[in-house]
Amino acid sequence: MTSSSSVRLPRGAKTRAPQVLASLETLYPDAACELEFRTPFELLVATVLSAQATDVSVNACTPALFDAYPDALALSQAEPEDIEPFIRRIGLYRAKAKNLVGLARQLVERHGGEVPNDFAAVVALPGAGRKTANVVLSNAYGYPAIAVDTHVGRLARRLALSVQTNPDKVESDLESLFPKASWVFTHHGLILHGRRVCYARKPHCAACLMATFCPKVGVEHAEG
Repeated sequence: MTSSSSVRLPRGAKTRAPQVLASLETLYPDAACELEFRTPFELLVATVLSAQATDVSVNACTPALFDAYPDALALSQAEPEDIEPFIRRIGLYRAKAKNLVGLARQLVERHGGEVPNDFAAVVALPGAGRKTANVVLSNAYGYPAIAVDTHVGRLARRLALSVQTNPDKVESDLESLFPKASWVFTHHGLILHGRRVCYARKPHCAACLMATFCPKVGVEHAEG
C-alpha cells in the first residue's frame, strides 16, 4: 500500500466509493484476473508480458512459452533470443524477453526458483514494478492491493475518486476509499468496466450503471 496522497480527494469521493463498489458487484460479481496461469511463476511472466499489451494477446502466446519453459530454472537457462519467437506478437517483445530471462535468473539465484511472497522482492525483479507486484501477490498469495493500470487510473479520475495521474498516488487514493477486503475485487471490477463500458475514447455512458452518480456523464471525454 502506498503512503497517503498529498492532494485532497475530490469532493464526494467518499460517498461515491460505496456506490462504485456496489455497481461493480452487481455488474461483475465474478471479476477476476483474466491472465491465464497455473502457478505464481506463470502469473509473474504473464503480468510482465501484459505491459502495453492486451491480456488476450498474452494468453495466446503463453501456453507454448510455458510448455517450453515451465519454471524459473528452465527459463533461467535460456537466452533472450530463445524467448523472442514465443512472444514476437506482443509489444516490446525484445525488452520483455530480456527481462523474463533476467527475472528467472534472479528467482533462481535469490529465491530458490520460487516467486517470493514479498512485495519488495517482486518489485526488484527485472521487468517488474509496483503494478506487477500488486497483481502477482494479490492473485497468487491473497495480498490485498489495488493495482493501477490505464483502465483503473482512467476510471478513478472519471468517477472523481482521485485527481492524480501518478499510478502510485491513484493507488493510495483508492485504497483509502475502499474496504481492504474489497481491494482485489475492486481492481478487477474497474478493469472490466473500463474494457466493456467506460472506454478511453467514447465511453458508453448510456449503458452505464454508474451514470446516475458519475460526475463525467454528459461531458466530452478527451482522455486516452
